[in-house]
Amino acid sequence: MSASQISKIRVATLITLSLAGSLFPGPADAHEPTEAERAAYRRPNTIPFPNDNPYTPEKAALGKMLFFDSRLSRDQNISCASCHNPSFGWEVPFAKAIGAGGKPLARHSPTTLNRAWSKSMFWDGRAPSLEAQAKGPIEAAVEMDLPLATAVSRLKAVQGYGDAFARAFPKEGITEQSILKAIATYERTIVTGNTPFDRWIRGDSKAISDSAKRGFVAFNGKANCVACHTGWNFTDEKFHDIGLATDDKGRMGITNVAADQHAFKTPSLRETAARAPYMHNGGIPTLEGVVAHYMAGGEQRPSLSPLMKSIQLNADDMQDLVAFMRTLSSPQTMLAMPNLPSQ
Repeated sequence: MSASQISKIRVATLITLSLAGSLFPGPADAHEPTEAERAAYRRPNTIPFPNDNPYTPEKAALGKMLFFDSRLSRDQNISCASCHNPSFGWEVPFAKAIGAGGKPLARHSPTTLNRAWSKSMFWDGRAPSLEAQAKGPIEAAVEMDLPLATAVSRLKAVQGYGDAFARAFPKEGITEQSILKAIATYERTIVTGNTPFDRWIRGDSKAISDSAKRGFVAFNGKANCVACHTGWNFTDEKFHDIGLATDDKGRMGITNVAADQHAFKTPSLRETAARAPYMHNGGIPTLEGVVAHYMAGGEQRPSLSPLMKSIQLNADDMQDLVAFMRTLSSPQTMLAMPNLPSQ
């Protein structure tokens, strides 16, 4: 079935549900979080950093420079931020990221938000740390296509980077590992802002609408989103086949386990309003479309997650659920760009 046919089916499903809304119970009363819910969804107060790469402001500042510097790509025309744009939830607003030579990649860019709490990186979880993740795109032929040894030579030719590395890594200087450590340190500081949902969880009953409060109840109840989107970061950090039409092997390409066929990492829902389109292939353009996909239950196949079951939501429920997910986004703020050394 083609993507256009799937899209038409989803639209038809939404229209049918809107017309049939009266067949289901009406919206529940506005809900306030219980103490258990406040504890489950409360944001952590500190960012975890590994013992072998502890935080320093000098290291984070250097990592920010490298994250936005196109000198880390073969043709010096793309940077980490090219696929992880802060204006779009640290993703890009189109289905597939663009790599070396202007060619689209196989998957949608995953966000770099809140990765300090992640145990594995990429949609298929192939990197065990942010340091390992940083190496992948830089050296991958289809992405930035630059051997790290070449990156070291380039940066050593820039006096400003020599000074910055001397401050951040006085015993190491510019090495392949110090480049990766600096980028990973900066990426761990990329944390979602203060959202309406966070204010509501802390006790501000007016921070979100009654519709969003009902959506929170549905999220944790009949919609069962919480089965995978758990905790303050709204992800179980596990891999599931959610029944999307795809030829991508997903996690199975790493584990070679049949049960991992078409399984992809549960994405965080933080800043989700800015992160369209959705899914590993960028195949669903709206949050309404995402909800419709889960309502339908996904493509039936042996690897389909047992958590994927069709759910009954009426048009009001869908509106409430989307209203809730939008409360997980913080106001857009200006990010100060780093001053990159010219020589």
